[in-house]
Amino acid sequence: MAVSTRPSAVVLGCADPRALAEFYRNVTRGEITHSDGDSVCLGDGPLQLAFQRIDGYRAQQWPESPAHAHLDFTVADLAAAEEELLVLGATKPDFQPGEGQWTVLIDPEGHPFCISAA
Repeated sequence: MAVSTRPSAVVLGCADPRALAEFYRNVTRGEITHSDGDSVCLGDGPLQLAFQRIDGYRAQQWPESPAHAHLDFTVADLAAAEEELLVLGATKPDFQPGEGQWTVLIDPEGHPFCISAA
């Protein structure tokens, strides 16, 4: 007998779940569907983004400590999306693998994520 499962959420640990959820709400245009003092959920589709408070959270240092997991987003216009995400609070590290096929950005809590053209 095989267990049948489907992913329901990607959860990112962070120091400030509400602030990080707001950043990704602006990135995805999603809606916050749950919020309490320690966690926030974003989106009402089959896969949510969730943000959970981690006491003593320390951001990883890209690329010195590569991500164990990261988010990928497709965008219609790579240059315009990069500019908008930087205004929202993302940063762009100097190290950019992929030979221009995607752009690595860092969210306000230090999680790397990638954007690529749709």
